[in-house]
Amino acid sequence: MTALHIAVLMGGWSAEREVSLSSGNGVADALESLGHRVTRIDMGRDVAAKLADAQPDLVFNALHGTPGEDGSVQGLMDLMGLRYTHSGLATSVIAIDKVLTKQVLVPAGIPMPGGRIVKSADVHDADPLPRPYVLKPVNEGSSVGVAIVTDAGNYGNPIARDATGPWQEFDELLAEPYVRGRELTTAVLGDRALGVTELRPKSGWYDYDAKYTDGMTDHIFPAEIPDEITQACMALALQAHRVLGCRGTSRSDFRWDDERGVDGLFLLEVNTQPGMTPLSLVPEQARHTGMSYPELVQAIVDEAMAESGRS
Repeated sequence: MTALHIAVLMGGWSAEREVSLSSGNGVADALESLGHRVTRIDMGRDVAAKLADAQPDLVFNALHGTPGEDGSVQGLMDLMGLRYTHSGLATSVIAIDKVLTKQVLVPAGIPMPGGRIVKSADVHDADPLPRPYVLKPVNEGSSVGVAIVTDAGNYGNPIARDATGPWQEFDELLAEPYVRGRELTTAVLGDRALGVTELRPKSGWYDYDAKYTDGMTDHIFPAEIPDEITQACMALALQAHRVLGCRGTSRSDFRWDDERGVDGLFLLEVNTQPGMTPLSLVPEQARHTGMSYPELVQAIVDEAMAESGRS
């Protein structure tokens, strides 16, 4: 292994800032334990100047959400001629946008829930879909701003204007049919799907707090599901990774209606900058396959260096 100077880009100003700081510091610690020289950069508006001053061999992108996951930072680093981990500009632009993702993956044969874009103001006049349905921002991750609207919910019918929800924060939302059943996720590293984890929140559903609060969700790995569902999740996650052109690692999230067999499996989204925190799913799946956290970080670095060497 060649020792490198690696800038770890973390933080930023998205709703996922704290998660990114946790991911970035974990990655930086692992890189230092491997003998690399590390510059930690908490991204501000002066990020270009900080990167230019650092002059790293590689940037490890540990940002989550916008602008670190939507192509903005990727475009900046492309212009600066910097090597970086994870997906490039075009892939990031598509994958952060749930509508664009559907437009790319559904024609490739990947099952995803239907849905349509709605004006947030309109949800107070009438439901955009039959209940139950889901309302979510078009381009946020980590279940930020997601609302599940049911007949028994407390949003009102129709949704009350003073009810707290994403309609107060975003002008437009994606409305999707609610898929009942179980929450499954599959990580892809390089060109290999690592396995399937079932996520069982102890209360409510797998929202932002359930993802990042210790003890709020049970992670079952390997998922206690039929083998055909395991194989379908892994095949679909790897296909989505390839079709979108992801690099490094990605994570595909699924809902599975266990009363419908494989026909009840739907991919919800592909995360091109999965978390690297102590509670994150990619490190957890890697660990179950025999790969330590530092080994996972090094594998991501190795692929980024190999990709940049071929470009």
